[in-house]
Amino acid sequence: MTGAIAIRRASGADLNTLLRLGAEHAAFEHLRHQAARRPASLASALEHDPPPLHAWLAESDGSAVGYASATRDFSTLDAAFYLHMDCLYVREGWRGYGIGRRLWDAICDFAQASQCAAIQWQTPWWNVDAARFYRRLGASENAKLRYSLSLAAT
Repeated sequence: MTGAIAIRRASGADLNTLLRLGAEHAAFEHLRHQAARRPASLASALEHDPPPLHAWLAESDGSAVGYASATRDFSTLDAAFYLHMDCLYVREGWRGYGIGRRLWDAICDFAQASQCAAIQWQTPWWNVDAARFYRRLGASENAKLRYSLSLAAT
């Protein structure tokens, strides 16, 4: 690690950076990266008023080394708003320097400012490093199956 790490809110102007980091993140998790097919949608989600998507970049010497993103949602079972953390990713070579924790802190600060009762997220079952990180934060696991149904025209 060379320079100091700065965490800042991302905007539509950061589209190319978020697409690059998202592609790395998707490859790491063995997922298809769909955002590159709809870049204008990603930029719009960050710029809309109010924005349905919130994102943060971790930067060192002006270069992005990680990101986090989240959406505000409502839980019927809890009768309360929660923040759904969609992504928290730190580039290989930058892990272990507290960057994930700094991104997590930005997520927590935003969740509290947005009057959310909780933060929810998921991680692949095989990502033991992420699971260890989340347990150290005090998070608890919920055993559920996650489903996805594409509504895109085939």
